Amino acid sequence: MEENSAEVAPEFSFQRFEPVAAVAHTVSLLLILAAVAAVGYASIHRQASVPRQNRMVFYLITMAWEWILFLFIYWGLRRRGKSFRDIAGVRWKNARDFFRDLGIAFGFWIAAIAILSLIASVLRAKGMAEAARMLAPRGFLESILWVALAITAGICEETIFRGYLQRQFVAWTRNAPVGVLLSAALFGAGHIYQGGKATIVIAVYGLMFGILAEVRQNLRPGMMVHAWHDAITGLLIRFAPVK
Repeated sequence: MEENSAEVAPEFSFQRFEPVAAVAHTVSLLLILAAVAAVGYASIHRQASVPRQNRMVFYLITMAWEWILFLFIYWGLRRRGKSFRDIAGVRWKNARDFFRDLGIAFGFWIAAIAILSLIASVLRAKGMAEAARMLAPRGFLESILWVALAITAGICEETIFRGYLQRQFVAWTRNAPVGVLLSAALFGAGHIYQGGKATIVIAVYGLMFGILAEVRQNLRPGMMVHAWHDAITGLLIRFAPVK
């Protein structure tokens, strides 16, 4: 038994710190994300000055773009000889696996709401509520698309930040905490359109997601939380708008 353990440990260490894509691919993705953040910042401020915003078009464009990034990451993985499972973790084998991750996701969600509410209150990050009201759905069709957008964000953004980028940063630095922090910082920066204080809150949110992914070595609980949190937030604003 001791000989088998000694053989497994080096292999796990190698896999743990092995990049999942080429450096050029990751740099290209970072440049794309920076450009998207800049466009999003300009777009959200432009929308604020438009009395009648076409949210459905915005939702569709955002969904399409996030899936394009998802496919770009998948292409980078395949070129390296990797698969989606290398960043997403093992699949559920049975219902027990699913409900275990569901329970973990729910507990994480409750903790995240409490922590983020406290941080937002301390920072007085009012910009988050304003940005949320601008983006939230208004009618039935917008609400359907909003839920689809939330599911897309849960899958694609967790893949981009906690799957691909976090895995790359951990491999490059050979340090899990540093990789988690770098990924969280980029996640927050990607939401700069919501304001500086909101960016800090969202970076903390990303940090929590990163810790969850690192501990579980699986993206599925984070994907579930991300999707239903975004969906519920938008629908709550629709049916009980903040004044």
